[in-house]
Amino acid sequence: MVIKVCGLKQPDNIKAVAALKPDYMGFICYGPSPRYINALPADALETIPANIHKTGVFVNETADNITLLISKYGFDTIQLHGDESPEFCEAFKGQVTVFKAFGVNNDFDFTKLNDYVNKADYFLFDTKTAGYGGSGQTFDWGILNNYQLDVPFFLSGGISLDNLDEVKQITHPQFYGVDLNSRFETEPGIKSIQKLEQAFDIIKKQYNR
Repeated sequence: MVIKVCGLKQPDNIKAVAALKPDYMGFICYGPSPRYINALPADALETIPANIHKTGVFVNETADNITLLISKYGFDTIQLHGDESPEFCEAFKGQVTVFKAFGVNNDFDFTKLNDYVNKADYFLFDTKTAGYGGSGQTFDWGILNNYQLDVPFFLSGGISLDNLDEVKQITHPQFYGVDLNSRFETEPGIKSIQKLEQAFDIIKKQYNR
């Protein structure tokens, strides 16, 4: 089980999270988000070990701006969290690892993901809201049983210490990773190291990491 910690924006907190050795660290490059990295200095990410994937999170951004920020921050992974087309995803695949995120509710039609097969490396299933992630809300994880494709997926949306036991009950063969964000914060963009340590311990024990 892979661990991604998303929504970081403060240099000292970034260093502290990196010391926990998550597999991915996510940085929100989307202005309306309270976790927007804004003018975060590029050197704030330079101390992150090479085996932790630095992930830029974008929402309906232009390809030129994504390319610019990949270069500035050294992202080796991007997460496309808006309405990006399969062709848009494919344009970056091979240059960097590509996550395509989808907002899921009880009416979500997983067949619309068919066009994204081979266009993205991973899918990420978040709770469908009026915004684009970071809501702290969960969706009915039982609906994941409707997902029949072979693309591995990350689970996002409201994961917390209170429901990690329920996460452990998900046995879908393509369930690849968890995305920890707003429910592990002291304020938007600042992660609680204590809570993350507890979560990492639970996950690693469950999945023998």
